[in-house]
Amino acid sequence: MSSKELDVSADHAMRIGHHRYWVLALIFIITVINYADRATMSIAGTSVVKELGLDPLMLGMIFSAFAWAYALGQIPGGWLLDRFGARRVYGCSLLLWSIFTALQGTVGWIGLTGSLAAMTLFLMRFMLGLVESPAFPANSRIVSCWFPTRERGVASALFNSGQYMAVVVFTPIMAWLTHSLGWEHVFVWMGALGIALSLVWFAFYREPHSDPRLSAEEKALMKEGGALVDLEADRKKNAKPTSLREMKCLFNNRNLWAIYLGQYCITALTYFFITWFPIYLIQGRGMTIMQAGWVAALPAICGFSGGILGGYLSDALIRRGVHPSRARKTPFVLGMGFSTLLVFANFVDSNSAVILLMAMAFFGKGFAAVGWAVLSDVAPKNMIGLCGGVFNGIGNIAGIITPLVIGYVVSVTGSFADALWFVAAHGVLAVIAYLMIAQRFERVEASRQV
Repeated sequence: MSSKELDVSADHAMRIGHHRYWVLALIFIITVINYADRATMSIAGTSVVKELGLDPLMLGMIFSAFAWAYALGQIPGGWLLDRFGARRVYGCSLLLWSIFTALQGTVGWIGLTGSLAAMTLFLMRFMLGLVESPAFPANSRIVSCWFPTRERGVASALFNSGQYMAVVVFTPIMAWLTHSLGWEHVFVWMGALGIALSLVWFAFYREPHSDPRLSAEEKALMKEGGALVDLEADRKKNAKPTSLREMKCLFNNRNLWAIYLGQYCITALTYFFITWFPIYLIQGRGMTIMQAGWVAALPAICGFSGGILGGYLSDALIRRGVHPSRARKTPFVLGMGFSTLLVFANFVDSNSAVILLMAMAFFGKGFAAVGWAVLSDVAPKNMIGLCGGVFNGIGNIAGIITPLVIGYVVSVTGSFADALWFVAAHGVLAVIAYLMIAQRFERVEASRQV
């Protein structure tokens, strides 16, 4: 390409604009805060147990409280998104979950201990999970509206990789707050940050059909590539509730069940890393809380890198003419297979070897994180929020089971060895779901399924 052609191409790109990437940056930042707020208890957990007189089983229950509510709230949260749109529902969700994050810090200040403290924290974590439930279905809906099919892999991988960036950025900060100021400050400062971000959301975000900062050229490019730019406008015009008959397709479609199971498996790994992993490093490997805070960030960097590379590979395959079904399955199967390497931490003595294995497993988990892109490709157009709710709701049942199982195993055996076998088995199950249960991924048409 000549320099003149490059100048013309650059000028064309400037005229089209890249406002959709600013929207992606915003939901990425919100997702970072989302996961940081979930991980507060895993960082402060050792101090909470010591100061409030809790045991590992109580802590496991507190960890699982979030997931109970988060899973139960997914379908109602998805319905709210389809009914009222992402701007209002996502913004209110962000504001409320930030308030409940801050409130957890008050438990230590008012002097609660033992079972009463555990019950109070359980209730607050439960409410945190309930009000966070629309977040990821909202991300999926926003990506469906703002990004053409060939860009959804990277877009979905980027917002999903917010979980790793949360560990990289906030784990050392929260460890320092716990060490220097006390565990209560972790919750209060994170809650305040989220409240400020909710104000930014309402000031900045608009739907693509009504955003004055979106150029006509960029909107046309998005629409031609498969972005559902008029989804919110159509919602307002055709404000007809989804019927139970239409909803049946969300539960009787083989491909949807395959991606639901895949999401369950990858979420099991997620909850190990955001709940018990820092405690594993402290109790199972003898690290200090400051060491664990920094060390936990290293695998997360690998997870973030894997997420971006997995999304890029998926989109690159589509641009080369590979069917989206194969393009999405390839990084998922490779990544989930790679994630099983964490079990080999049971067979090494060196902490350096443990961190290397966990980093490799984290990279694989990130590489496999194309589930939300798959959902954006296959969900029925009139039920993207609801389908995302079902997808994430079933997936987050793993968030209930995984912390409880690990807490029970550690409490009974005094070791994390069996817990690592349990977590690694989910990588094998995920590969089976995408290779043996799933067929060719295509968008589900509700009218053809009832």
